[in-house]
Amino acid sequence: MIEIVREYVVKDKVRGQFELAFGPGGAWSKLFAKSSGFRGTTLMRDTKDPRRYLTIELWNSEAEREQSMKEQNIEVSELENVFEEWTESKMEMGSFSVRAEATVRPRGKAGRRKT
Repeated sequence: MIEIVREYVVKDKVRGQFELAFGPGGAWSKLFAKSSGFRGTTLMRDTKDPRRYLTIELWNSEAEREQSMKEQNIEVSELENVFEEWTESKMEMGSFSVRAEATVRPRGKAGRRKT
């Protein structure tokens, strides 16, 4: 599995639209939903700078991603043009493969006991 990580600095007025586009069921995920190898996206916002976001695309392989990007070329270009209007900067940080995962404890109400 690979993860494509990008950083965006989004114009203040369109942060909500950006979040909808990259959030669950958003335009970016819908575009690749039927693509072989697409596993989903994660959207994160910086806790100190609310205009700064990271997106992480999950794919089974780089080859499947490249094939899907070719197949969806026109739609990808159209969406990227919209994102370009919404952002002050975009930086592709890279394509990463997971080497190890560890869970210390489940997310949520960890450590709380029912009494």
